[in-house]
Amino acid sequence: MDRFSQYDRDSLKGCDGSILLDSTPGSPSEKESIPNLSLRGFGTIDRVKAKLEQACPGVVSCADILALVARDVVFLTKGPHWEVPTGRRDGTRSVKDDAVNNLPPPFFDATRNLYQFFIPKGLDAKDQVVLLGGHTLGTSHCSSFASRLYNFSGMMMADPTLDKYYVPRLKSKCQPGDKTTLVEMDPGSFRTFDTSYYRHIARGRALFTSDETLMLDPFTRGYILRQAGVAGYPAEFFADFAASMVKMGNMQVLTGAQGEIRKHCAFVN
Repeated sequence: MDRFSQYDRDSLKGCDGSILLDSTPGSPSEKESIPNLSLRGFGTIDRVKAKLEQACPGVVSCADILALVARDVVFLTKGPHWEVPTGRRDGTRSVKDDAVNNLPPPFFDATRNLYQFFIPKGLDAKDQVVLLGGHTLGTSHCSSFASRLYNFSGMMMADPTLDKYYVPRLKSKCQPGDKTTLVEMDPGSFRTFDTSYYRHIARGRALFTSDETLMLDPFTRGYILRQAGVAGYPAEFFADFAASMVKMGNMQVLTGAQGEIRKHCAFVN
């Protein structure tokens, strides 16, 4: 899903497809922001948009396409299916710094994430632990967690909360200063939507500080340990994830005469 903003109603909105816009001369877009450098699939969105414009021009927004594709990716990787409310319109503004200012970075403490990034957006502790469980899919650049391997808290050592047997494996993949290598967030299962990422968190094998520190809060820790059990509770997680995605996708959307329906997702009309 797209990113959130603190700007007024005429500026960047919530799920308004701003992440899809290309940069313009002198104005780098969200695509160029550090948290978004590992994002892929823009060409897929463009192809879907082109087909829809042929069939029903000016009807389906890029923001709706992004919400629907996110749902379909989860479903096609053996995750839940949910009804996606549609009718969003596209924003006309994408600024590089908005992603940094409004996305919880991987090195933050989860308790601060909650009150700085989640609660102001209308999300609660349950949404936080559920949505971070989405890290069961995909990869991350080494640079997003390198400080946990080589210079935790400026001490030139590994984060002591990381599983000591996992650290050498990560170091073998990520050399100091590596900004290009991608590492699976859920090793052995990064193409399947399941509860296995919670088992990694419980074992001290979460890549990100933001995920690891979920174990410090009694509520989020309890949720993680429940999902990390031998059997787990995938039905609970799947239902919770679907509900949180709908909740997040309904935030500060543009509707009616607001924004526009882009003809091409990478450019404003």
